[in-house]
Amino acid sequence: MNDAPANDNPRKPPVKAGVIFAHQARQVTVHADVLALLSDPASAQPCLDIAEDAARAIHGAMAVAHVGADPQRMIAAPEEIDLQMLRDLAEGSPHERFERVARAFEDWKQGKPSRERLLLDDCRGDLNRCVTTEAHEKALVVAPCHGNMDARDAFHALVFNEHKLVVAPSVDAYAGNLLGHVVIGWKPDDRAQGAVASARRWLAAADRLTVLCVNDKPDGSYQSTARELLDQLGLDGDVVAISSGSRSVGEAILDFAKSVNATCLLIGAFKYGYFLELLLGRVTYYLLTHSPHPLIMKH
Repeated sequence: MNDAPANDNPRKPPVKAGVIFAHQARQVTVHADVLALLSDPASAQPCLDIAEDAARAIHGAMAVAHVGADPQRMIAAPEEIDLQMLRDLAEGSPHERFERVARAFEDWKQGKPSRERLLLDDCRGDLNRCVTTEAHEKALVVAPCHGNMDARDAFHALVFNEHKLVVAPSVDAYAGNLLGHVVIGWKPDDRAQGAVASARRWLAAADRLTVLCVNDKPDGSYQSTARELLDQLGLDGDVVAISSGSRSVGEAILDFAKSVNATCLLIGAFKYGYFLELLLGRVTYYLLTHSPHPLIMKH
């Protein structure tokens, strides 16, 4: 597979200010804690805002990168290449898609002088390889789960191939204050435990933390394991148990989050895998499509 940086193309236009490419950017971004992974200009601003807040909360570094599939720089089945080339009709060429993301990034940079030093890396070619290249060293990646094909494919690669701690922007506009009140949807399994452990630095920085146990067992095992995990990780938070009643678990979580003015949710994601979640309407997919809050997750 070939994911050569875009500046290997001799016909490329001049590089815009603030945009650098893979062989230059890697040295700048490799040690960042938080990555805003941009693939669709429509979601660039909330991804950048959330990544900025997440990096500031832990006094860490932020990096920004664009990833996109480019059939001229990938080795794949002819059907896959044909599918990618058909995208040009609806979404524009790979270069045009990158240009739109780059403009959105430059517009966002103008909002604060402190953003002036941020640079945009660009990786186009085999999208899975690009996601690995950009996200491998990062502790937290902010990326949309909806949007164009690049956005959806990159999100799938982050969650299922890279097993990253990911923040997906909400279906509503980002209101800021990412860690004002974090609500954790808790069930004692490896996915939820891994998500909480991976997010520890951000949970420790939260103003308020609530672990929500929906439909606890009669012995209260959800609540007891939640308290044990908080103690083990040195986190302060409340543990609350509710019944979903006639609602789905996803609806119960969102109703509770609204009632306590949550600013983001954290879950262990996709117990049944992406396609079964999609078909059966399970909790992760419901929250991704309905939550008004950013969703932190790990598979």
